[in-house]
Amino acid sequence: MSAHKHPISIYWNYCSKSEQKELLIRPINNNLKNISINVKDILNQVHNEGDRALFKFNLHFDKVKTKQLRIPSETIITSGNNLSNTIKKAIHIAITNITKFHQAQYSSEINLETFPEVYCRQIIRPLNIVGLYVPGGTAPLLSTVMMLGIPARIAQCKRIILCSPPPVPDIITYTAQLCGINEIYQIGGSQAIAAMGFGTESVPKVDKIFGPGNAWVTEAKRQINFAPNGTAIDMLAGPSEVLIIADNTANPIFIAADLLSQAEHGPDSHMILITPSIHIAEQTKKELYKQLQILPRKNIIQDSLTNGRIIITNDLMECFSISNDYAPEHLIIHISHAQDYLNHVINAGSIFLGNWSPAVAGDYASGPNHVLPTYGRSIATSGLGVVDFQKRISVQQLTQNGLLKLSSTIKTLAQIEQLKAHEYAVIYRINHIKEQNEHS
Repeated sequence: MSAHKHPISIYWNYCSKSEQKELLIRPINNNLKNISINVKDILNQVHNEGDRALFKFNLHFDKVKTKQLRIPSETIITSGNNLSNTIKKAIHIAITNITKFHQAQYSSEINLETFPEVYCRQIIRPLNIVGLYVPGGTAPLLSTVMMLGIPARIAQCKRIILCSPPPVPDIITYTAQLCGINEIYQIGGSQAIAAMGFGTESVPKVDKIFGPGNAWVTEAKRQINFAPNGTAIDMLAGPSEVLIIADNTANPIFIAADLLSQAEHGPDSHMILITPSIHIAEQTKKELYKQLQILPRKNIIQDSLTNGRIIITNDLMECFSISNDYAPEHLIIHISHAQDYLNHVINAGSIFLGNWSPAVAGDYASGPNHVLPTYGRSIATSGLGVVDFQKRISVQQLTQNGLLKLSSTIKTLAQIEQLKAHEYAVIYRINHIKEQNEHS
């Protein structure tokens, strides 16, 4: 299939079970073994040499000779001076919407009596120090700053640090400041993950690392997470992916634009269109070719289109069944009365309903988070939210009377599990209560 520079249409029911399975396989990065070895070496150098290694890697990888790793506060304060009002307004609207959505996720604490005089609570505590990674590259990813910084602030994390490759653009610094982040380090790649994971003279060791990145960054997060006494991570985010379900009322121009917008992320992005309509499949293919001609990242997109799939099914229900098996990061439902089909979706990172809901709305400004599970992980995990920046701690308090009433239940269960010391932890207390009652 890779000989084609655009997706070919495949009839789902003409394929064997194994061919169907193969159609849904995501592209695999064959350089992972080399990346893993190189990342391990970078992590070791940062662990052993601290800041010195970070200055060296800034020069080696980013070709920037940095005088200091932390961006001075006066630079942060003045970072918005050269930005236009149009840019500032767009950032402000996006921040407002993302804040509204994430504020609603802040869960209330639990306080209840589960059994007479047995009081149970759940209290919420923010993570103490969190590290946010914002990739560099061809364009500044200010949307990532918002998607990480806003839930961290709502969760009330005590200290939020941000790392991004040098030179960090003003727009990143300005957006970070609006999200309440004033501790910004110019460090990129695996070395930034290492700095946050181990801590150096300048960079604190964090409790949890958040943020997307290329294969090197993802591998660094994996290694740091698995290291003894390793740092927690949000998720291992892979290349971008979108699956579109379309019926015969869909607009092929919109479908093609949605597929191309995700393909633009990188050559290993994955796009799938599933439709019972042969007409929609064919028209979308024409549109893909037409729209591709005017795009500046045409070469990158062509590479990802070779992995693209257009699958033709017998009916709409089959589309949903295939989508649930694939468990996409972004699921766009281009069908009439799309909301009526929502209950058929079991697995997806984020869902976009109807003709007027492109995935790019979620990438930037509608409100929900754009850090989402990829590689089929939406079967069991969710997109990033406030809860990821918090811990839930349970609290229990029993009165004497409460323990007396519950004691026979606890003792019976401890006996079944043959854990005598468990039983005695209750028996000694019950005996003590009985003695007290006798003396009073």
